[in-house]
Amino acid sequence: MDRIGFGSNTSLIAVYVEKRPLIPEYQSFQDYRPLLPNEIEFINNRAGNGWRKLFNVYAKIIEAINLPGFESEKIRSWQQYRDTHLLKSSGQEALLFSPPRFSRDSTIHIIAGRTYAKKLINEGKLCCSLIWLNEEFAIDKENKLIICPFFDYRQLSNTKIDYLKTLIDELCLAQI
Repeated sequence: MDRIGFGSNTSLIAVYVEKRPLIPEYQSFQDYRPLLPNEIEFINNRAGNGWRKLFNVYAKIIEAINLPGFESEKIRSWQQYRDTHLLKSSGQEALLFSPPRFSRDSTIHIIAGRTYAKKLINEGKLCCSLIWLNEEFAIDKENKLIICPFFDYRQLSNTKIDYLKTLIDELCLAQI
């Protein structure tokens, strides 16, 4: 199965979620492409607060890990990054509705939601060697995969974003 979702062709972070926005044009979407200008706002307005939270948390994570291109003189806040670069061709991340496909590139894979990760494992769509670090986080260093809480303020608080950043840093250091 090919990648289905949104993002740049040079994604360094790929996040996998189970459900698509509940908007008719996305329900049968089978492509991978960058988001269009104002498409995040369109999704937020039509699909609800859950998607607003997902995009906000994703941008906060990008700010925390300080991906190349998130330069303080150009990007002043995670809000600005969300509105101008997140999941667009100028960004370096992906949001995918298809199961992970691992390669030997430098992409870090993050499954948002323990329940979704376990579903993929039970369905045979995710073969990996996870080490559960606690009830919410797991890691597979060989495949550069992290399981974390869903991208929602209540589930992935700022403290947990910091912990996720530590795990991402650990995977990046393992590649050196």
